Amino acid sequence: MNPKLVLLESDGPIRTIRLNAPERRNALDLDLLGQLAAAIATVKADADARALIVAGAGKAFCAGANLESMFGDVTRPVHELREHLKKVYASFLGLRELTIPTVAAVQGAAVGAGLNIALACDIVIAGPRAAFGPTFAEIGLHPGGGCSFMLTERMGAAHATAALLSGDIIKAEDAVRLGLANLLAEDPEVKATELAARYASRSRQLNADIKRSVRIAATSDLETSLDFESWAQASSVGSEEFGRYLEDFLKN
Repeated sequence: MNPKLVLLESDGPIRTIRLNAPERRNALDLDLLGQLAAAIATVKADADARALIVAGAGKAFCAGANLESMFGDVTRPVHELREHLKKVYASFLGLRELTIPTVAAVQGAAVGAGLNIALACDIVIAGPRAAFGPTFAEIGLHPGGGCSFMLTERMGAAHATAALLSGDIIKAEDAVRLGLANLLAEDPEVKATELAARYASRSRQLNADIKRSVRIAATSDLETSLDFESWAQASSVGSEEFGRYLEDFLKN
């Protein structure tokens, strides 16, 4: 029987996906990635899930990939390696397809592909000992797994270029300053749980539409953004949550 390299935990409407190979700092191999993909698919199909936390067991969030397992035979033609890598990327990039809010609780090292898993979440909470490593160039490797896109999305092109060219480890406070992480917290999982509970208390549709609205705004013009916002806001006017707020507002 394969060991449980990824745990899926439930607490009411909150789900937690926990990388569970602390003896190797949650380094990724194909078995772990397969279990991660399955856990993400389970959350996606779970109608009762309202928010997701992604965390790592032990001292590290994820120390990156086991390169031998990740790449296999590196003498294969480039087109074969490319197709293999795209399948690897898909195993964790499913996080970006979830319509519920996702929060990464990063308590230690998040390096290479491990950094990508954190970046694939909507919110990144950094602990004091968090360390973010876009270290691909340091080992002669081009960034992969969406790292170039997701770093640029969070940090802007200038900071993303500098980070990827240097390959340096980015400490927690600098990660927040640069926009790579959203918040610094003494216990990132406690803070992630607090945020997840807040998000989970709201309408699943509202959260999904907010995520979609931001994606549209980031890739389209104002007219396209307004077109979706006007539909989504008009739809939310009839929600129970807004109805309760409006009733209380009119009483005062």
